[in-house]
Amino acid sequence: MIVTVTPNPSIDRTVTLPAELIRGAVHRVQSVTTEPGGKGVNVARALTLAGLDTVAVLPAARHDPIITALLSCSVPFFAVPIDGAVRTNLAITESDGTTTKINEPGAPIDEITLAALTQAILDRAADARWVVLSGSLPPGIPDRWYADVVAQLQPYDCKVAVDTSDAPLAALAAGFATAAPDVIKPNSEELASLAGVDAQELEDALAQGNPDPVVAAAQQLIDRGARTVLATLGAAGALLVNDTGSWLATPPPIKPRSTVGAGDSSLAGYVRADVGGAEAPQRLQMAVAYGSAAAALPGSALPTPAQIDLDDVAVTSISPYPARP
Repeated sequence: MIVTVTPNPSIDRTVTLPAELIRGAVHRVQSVTTEPGGKGVNVARALTLAGLDTVAVLPAARHDPIITALLSCSVPFFAVPIDGAVRTNLAITESDGTTTKINEPGAPIDEITLAALTQAILDRAADARWVVLSGSLPPGIPDRWYADVVAQLQPYDCKVAVDTSDAPLAALAAGFATAAPDVIKPNSEELASLAGVDAQELEDALAQGNPDPVVAAAQQLIDRGARTVLATLGAAGALLVNDTGSWLATPPPIKPRSTVGAGDSSLAGYVRADVGGAEAPQRLQMAVAYGSAAAALPGSALPTPAQIDLDDVAVTSISPYPARP
């Protein structure tokens, strides 16, 4: 079983424009989609489409619209009751795939609810192959919560992935030496923030065929105790770095329609490949194939296995380096 955890779930509303978004102008919407969202929910949706035994753990009231949406998607879930409503996030997608996101903060979580959410994760960890912790934290959850949960999962025989940003990511990284997840999935800005480098320089270097700055930034995290860094850099590709080597995967050219859920799909692809017994380069290949397929879909739609083409993703070994003692 794969457990995904979304402490700040959402109803994702995506509006597609036929042309460029112009600030202050009146726009006519081409299409509108509404899906259950939040990063962990997206991972669960993608894995469910792939036929994997998955459960999405999230805080939500019994009659919240996200519950109805999850049922309609046939995604198994466990909802920790809350009094507030799940937030609604808005994504505006332009004709070239450029996406502007407007995210609400989320319903506040009190200490009792947070304890129940943490316990719900631990209750399922014993039967889990993976626990995937994803997304922002709503008001009331301390920045260190992901780091605390990773530490509590250490005795369990499951792998742990974390995909978050800002202060929760910094708090997680501060604890790498004592309790690191098996995988972290930063984008360029998140990787740059942890490594103290410039995100645009990382993206520009990779776009010019030079992955070394990205590898060096990820290597900093490995040296601090991270186990595996899956760095996703959009159309430029993704890198996988661990203590045995580093690999670059280049996606095929696509016509981007929406980037909503693309990073979450990449993490789902990685987990799916790992569950299938794939080695590191093939896990990266599956991750990029999933992310690329998601970016070619409208709104927050997620790819099915039939839409994944591994042969279109080129994987290159960059350079091995000695494992940490």
